[in-house]
Amino acid sequence: MPTTRDYYEILGVPRNADSESIRGAYRALAKRYHPDVNKEPGAEEHFKEVNEAYGVLSDEQRRSAYDRFGHAGISGMPFGAGAGFEDLGDLFDEFFRGFGMSTGRSHRSPRKGADLQTVVPLTFEESISGVEKEVEITRMEVCSVCRGSRAEPGTTPARCPVCQGTGEERRMRQTFLGSMVNVAVCSKCGGLGEIISSPCKNCRGKGVERKTRKLKVPIPPGVDDGTQIRLSGEGEPGTFGGPAGNLFILVHVKPHEFFLRRNSDLWLQLGINFTQAAMGADVSVETASGETTLHIPAGTQPGQVFRLRGKGVPHLQQGGRGDLFVVVNILIPATLTADQKKQLMQLGIAHNSPPKPQKHTLLDSLKDILRE
Repeated sequence: MPTTRDYYEILGVPRNADSESIRGAYRALAKRYHPDVNKEPGAEEHFKEVNEAYGVLSDEQRRSAYDRFGHAGISGMPFGAGAGFEDLGDLFDEFFRGFGMSTGRSHRSPRKGADLQTVVPLTFEESISGVEKEVEITRMEVCSVCRGSRAEPGTTPARCPVCQGTGEERRMRQTFLGSMVNVAVCSKCGGLGEIISSPCKNCRGKGVERKTRKLKVPIPPGVDDGTQIRLSGEGEPGTFGGPAGNLFILVHVKPHEFFLRRNSDLWLQLGINFTQAAMGADVSVETASGETTLHIPAGTQPGQVFRLRGKGVPHLQQGGRGDLFVVVNILIPATLTADQKKQLMQLGIAHNSPPKPQKHTLLDSLKDILRE
C-alpha cells in the first residue's frame, strides 16, 4: 500500500532540493535499508517508502503534481522514468564494491534502456472522442551500419586481454578479515570486455546513433489533462541485449470555453431568461456528444442543477460515460424599453414581497470550483 508520509521527509531533503541532492539521499538510504543488508524490523518497509518517494521526486512531472496537490495529485499516475527498482542492480554493485566484494553481476549483463517522455497537446473535443496523434521524438537507436557491434563492418571486436571479456579486474588483497577480492572496472576496456581496433565510422564506436522518428499514437476517448500513455519498447535501446525503454506520452488538454470537467463528469452554466424560468420551457443544451433537449420546469430558481445522465466524458478503459450537470442562471436584461419596464412594474406589484436571505447555492459552489 502506498505511503501517506511526506516524500521529502522520507528522503530527508528540503522541498527545494535539486535532482542531485534527491538522488544522493535516495542512494544513501537505499543502501542503508535494503532488506538484503539490513535485517532490522521495519527496514524492508522503510526501503519501500524510500523507493516510492524517489520514484515521485525524481520525475519532474510527478514531483510538480505532488508539490501542488500532495498524494492526491499523483494518484493513478504510472511510476515515472526515475531509477526506482530498476537501478538496484547498479546500486547493489556499487555498495558491495565499496567493501572490495563482488556481487557476481557482470558489467556485460543485459540492462534496460532509458525511458523517454514527450507531451501531446489535445483539444477538449479530441480528449472526449479519442484521436490518433503523430509525435516526433529524437532518441538513440542501434547503429544502422555496425548493428551495435561498435566495429567497422568487416572487422571484429577482440576480447579484452586484461579482463578476458568480463569487464572487471579482480585483485586479491589481505585484510584483518582475511583474503578479499577487490573488483574494479577493467582499466583497458572500460568494462565493455572488448577492444575495438577499428571503430565504426558512422557511430564513432558507440554502437548507437541519434535518430528522429515519427510515431502514431492512439489516444483513447476520455483521457484527461495529465494522463500518461505508455508505449512499450519505444524508448532508448538497452545494452548488452537488454530490452528497450518505454516512451511515456503526457497528455495536455486545452480547457473548454464552457464545460468544466471533474473526473468523468462535466459542469455547464446555462443562461435562461426570466420567462423560461417562471413558465417553464424546453431548451437546447450542448453536451460532449452533441445537442440534447433539457426540460426547464415552471418556477425554476437561479442555481438549480439538472443532471443529464450519460452525457459526460467516456470512462477511460471502463465503458460508459459520466454525467452532465447543468447549473441554471437567470439572465437579467441590461436595457429595457418603456413598455417592458411598465410590464415588469405591474408584475412586481402583483408579486410584491420583501427581500429575503438566500441559502448558499450550488451555483456558488461551481464558482468556487472555477476559481481553483
